[in-house]
Amino acid sequence: MTSWKIYKLGDIADIQTGPFGSQLHNKDYALVGSPIVTVEHLGNRHFTTQNLPLVSDTDKARLSKYILSEGDIVFSRVGSVDRCSYVSDKEVGWLFSGRCLRVRCNREVYPLYIYYYFCLESVKQYIRNVAVGATMPSINTQIMSEIPISLPSLEEQRRIAGILGAIDDKIENNRRINTNLELQAQALYKQWFVDFEFPNEEGKPYKSFGGKMVDSELGLIPEGWSVGALSDLADITMGQSPNGKSFNENGEGIVFYQGRTEFGIRYPSIRLYTTEPTRYAEPMSVLLSVRAPVGDINIATQKCCIGRGVASIKSKTDDNAYMYCCLKELRPQLDQYNGEGTVFGSINRKELEGLALCIPKNEVISQFNNLVLGMDRQMLNLFQQTQNLATLRDTLLPKLMNGEIITQ
Repeated sequence: MTSWKIYKLGDIADIQTGPFGSQLHNKDYALVGSPIVTVEHLGNRHFTTQNLPLVSDTDKARLSKYILSEGDIVFSRVGSVDRCSYVSDKEVGWLFSGRCLRVRCNREVYPLYIYYYFCLESVKQYIRNVAVGATMPSINTQIMSEIPISLPSLEEQRRIAGILGAIDDKIENNRRINTNLELQAQALYKQWFVDFEFPNEEGKPYKSFGGKMVDSELGLIPEGWSVGALSDLADITMGQSPNGKSFNENGEGIVFYQGRTEFGIRYPSIRLYTTEPTRYAEPMSVLLSVRAPVGDINIATQKCCIGRGVASIKSKTDDNAYMYCCLKELRPQLDQYNGEGTVFGSINRKELEGLALCIPKNEVISQFNNLVLGMDRQMLNLFQQTQNLATLRDTLLPKLMNGEIITQ
């Protein structure tokens, strides 16, 4: 640590607040153009890309000082002020919004090292402490400029960032593979159970090769199939919250999910435990958000306790891979239970059990389930590998940043 030096962030980086509200309004967003990242798009290192607003080329030229370059670090300026994401080559030319703040390092500093420095819990806590505002914390360029930064040599910065970056790259690659596998499984579900092109007795697409269709309340369906309700295919358990005094974060008792807060892309993260469980979800059952909003789904990776914001939906025949895809396809029905304006969206047990759906023959469900089960197992393995990699990264981070581990 003798060669490490302390600088103020303002001495090694340019700090820029996003455009003021008068410069960019919601009405300025376009259907085609360049993405503009908001607070909602700040993920772990990488930006999330769902519902990215776009601005026209004309507005982009007008707001050119807010264009992002590779190596920029974008912070939330209000609310969760310790959140930040790193701009990769994929986001070059994007812009950042008024609720964000950009840090652009000079040439004597390795930007990815600075990003990981801001991932240290001690640094996050420092930012939270110096933020202003009791109800809505906020930071500005002056506050950020004064943050102390511990810097080793440029070569050491590169090595530290290289170690941590390689782990994050593997995590991101696993997530991409899982996203592609999930898209494949859902596309296959649509082909079989929406377009009715499941294999017939000769292995040919049923509907295209003259499979008989019959009338039903839901329209034409394959002969031998029926119309029923979700309760015909699944056992449903509505969550019930345990005593709040039983909650803990140190692993005592059983994993507890209160609502969708811990939901991930496919599997939930673990944050809380309870020593007084009330209602359970079994491993590989589908977890459905039943309150604000209704319809988000995940898969339980282990037996867990569920609170009032979650329902467990388990296939009566253990065809849970099919059940997950089925519930994703039911999202339009579930969206009808989300409130508008100030109305609180929710769905009760009776409404959930009564969701109308087409019920295929058991052998078709089993055939599909067996086909995608390999994908499910691969996705779970990659998810668990990702969790282990994240733990390794978080363990190495403070040791690398305080010089306890010396890179070669």
